[in-house]
Amino acid sequence: MDTENRFNNTANFIKSLYPLQDFIPLHEPRFIGNEKKYVLDAIDSTFVSSIGAYVNQFEDMMASCTGAKYAVATVNGTAALHIALLVAGVKSGEEVITQALTFISTANTIKYVNANPIFIDIDKKTLGLSAEKLEAFLEKFGEIKGKFTINKLTGKRIAACLPMHSFGFPCEIDRIEAICKKWNIILIEDSAESLGSYYKNKHTGTFGALGTFSFNGNKTITCGGGGAIITDDLKLAKLAKHLTTQAKVPHKWEFNHDMIGYNYRLPNLNAALACAQLEQLEGFIENKRNLALLYKDFFKEEGINLMLEPDQCKANYWLNSLILENKKEQELFLSYTNNNGIMTRPVWTLMNNLPMFEKCQHDGLENSIWVEERLVNIPSSVRL
Repeated sequence: MDTENRFNNTANFIKSLYPLQDFIPLHEPRFIGNEKKYVLDAIDSTFVSSIGAYVNQFEDMMASCTGAKYAVATVNGTAALHIALLVAGVKSGEEVITQALTFISTANTIKYVNANPIFIDIDKKTLGLSAEKLEAFLEKFGEIKGKFTINKLTGKRIAACLPMHSFGFPCEIDRIEAICKKWNIILIEDSAESLGSYYKNKHTGTFGALGTFSFNGNKTITCGGGGAIITDDLKLAKLAKHLTTQAKVPHKWEFNHDMIGYNYRLPNLNAALACAQLEQLEGFIENKRNLALLYKDFFKEEGINLMLEPDQCKANYWLNSLILENKKEQELFLSYTNNNGIMTRPVWTLMNNLPMFEKCQHDGLENSIWVEERLVNIPSSVRL
């Protein structure tokens, strides 16, 4: 079958999944539960900013659905990452290991704390940080001095490791966790895309000292923006909440602050929306996993490679992803689908190819480059 026919078959199949739509977005929100009811209730309460019952309820629900002991609500996922790095103790001039194949917030927040990212390659099976490549990098460049690991190339402390669970597919996070413990490196999980995803029956974000999530408009559940930090460490949770509320010392009327704080607390209006969405998480995940099965059967017949959840994982299939033959086929597919009313997107430009990060240390990124030239995300909204 020639390329154009394959792409035409794909376009027709996607349109059959989302009928009566002239334009099919990549991922649109579904407000089919108590969203309006809870938002109106928040409005009627007059607590519409960062203090209100729904903020506390959202934190309790996040802790419950992930299995974490504590959750701290933030205004967006980027703020969650920023605060997680701060409470983890990452300091100016230190280094944080992450992946080059990621959304830019992961790398940006490392610079927010005046640290420098080191980009390590991904695993093709998971699209997340490769445990094997991480271990190889540390064996080559790492040196343990006291309680710290020093990068022999730069002389700087490698303070943290920040892998991302790309498109909802869990990376080999238990191996990464073990490597980080061996090298005295704190582990923070960027779980922005993986709410409802599990690795070995444990929710993403709960392996590291801290995990972060996003509730942007294109995520599995959304509250317009929104983010969250989860942890089992009470001290870290308290510090995160303190920093996100301008580091204000509690008092009935006085305004005292004991640290540099941030206005990162989630507003009650957004939290009301988030609570209604979280009530539907299980159903949304089931719907999206069923969609992935439909895609699996179709693309198997078409001879196109669909990314499937790795072994011992339960993925939320936030964005279904195709791996095409090469860069040329990727560009042809993107052009054909977007010109025919179907939103598709390539993976993000690798971080080391952006001007802000082009001088950062990396390990060659062979797999990341391979995926960048082939991966395409296809429509993955919950089907009504």
